[in-house]
Amino acid sequence: MKIDIEFNSGAQLPMDAIPELARLAEEKGFDCAWGGEANNKDPTVMLAAIAAVTKRLKIGSAVYHILGRTPATLALQAVGFDELSQGRFLLGIGVSNPTIAGWHGVPFDRPLGRIKEYLKIVRQAMAGEKLKFDGKYFQAQGFKMAFKPSGRKIPIYLAAFGPQMSRAAGRLTDGVLINMANPGEVRRIVGEVRSGAGEVGKDPESLEIICKIRCCLAPTYERAREALGGVLTYYALADYYRDLLTRMGFGTEVEAMRAAWQASGFQAARALISDRLFEGLPVVAATSAEVIWAKIKQYQEAGVTRVILPYVPASEDVAGEVREFISAAGRLIAGKTT
Repeated sequence: MKIDIEFNSGAQLPMDAIPELARLAEEKGFDCAWGGEANNKDPTVMLAAIAAVTKRLKIGSAVYHILGRTPATLALQAVGFDELSQGRFLLGIGVSNPTIAGWHGVPFDRPLGRIKEYLKIVRQAMAGEKLKFDGKYFQAQGFKMAFKPSGRKIPIYLAAFGPQMSRAAGRLTDGVLINMANPGEVRRIVGEVRSGAGEVGKDPESLEIICKIRCCLAPTYERAREALGGVLTYYALADYYRDLLTRMGFGTEVEAMRAAWQASGFQAARALISDRLFEGLPVVAATSAEVIWAKIKQYQEAGVTRVILPYVPASEDVAGEVREFISAAGRLIAGKTT
């Protein structure tokens, strides 16, 4: 199992601190540095900076959403990352959600149909083909890169947690990116992904199963838990994660938090995070890296092949905390990864 890090999902890190932290992550044995896309700091800028100052560390998008750029633009970015990193880029994409669709003023409908067309165009463009695509959701006519791509295969992973999108990940891509799912739910998703792969004659065991586990390393459990509480509350209040959390058995807690939020605001909802909810989701409040490792092992046993560790700071010294986390986790990576 590979251990990765994600930078700046919460936008706390200064961008100019990331190259040095990426070099440290490479030194300590992390396999890939990921960046996600929402309204946080731009991951493309960050990933390019990381690629330029590292030699072994992979870079990955977790995830680019299909609502924010045309397929041709994504293809240009992907082959640019491939060239800059000399083959270290991992492309994670997702259909996103209604909130982000609203930010960009684009429709959010027929996600399965859209992702299928989008992926087809991206692959054609990355191969250097001249586009002539007239689909139901996307059109691309006449675009062709003005240079010859490397020809290397850029791995593509699809963000998914619903049954249909999980099967699509198995059919259409090299694996799945999973967010906010516990080991039991991961097992279900893995089954769907492998089922989808089998439907098109792919080896189900060849697919990458990638999962995020957010963590905080602090002097006390209470301080780390408090830091992670804001992230967990965000997901509990998001309409598009409601079904996932309910399916995992947390519907009562989620509805109570949503009611508190509507009545009294975010902090009122945050105050209702139960121990059961906190301990049942992929967030780790830790006082040592060994505690984080114990959680990781549960996901490995559920079928995960690559774990991404987005770090959530508990103090204002964000860069210092991330540096300490990388060093502490690196000591375990050196001795325990398989």
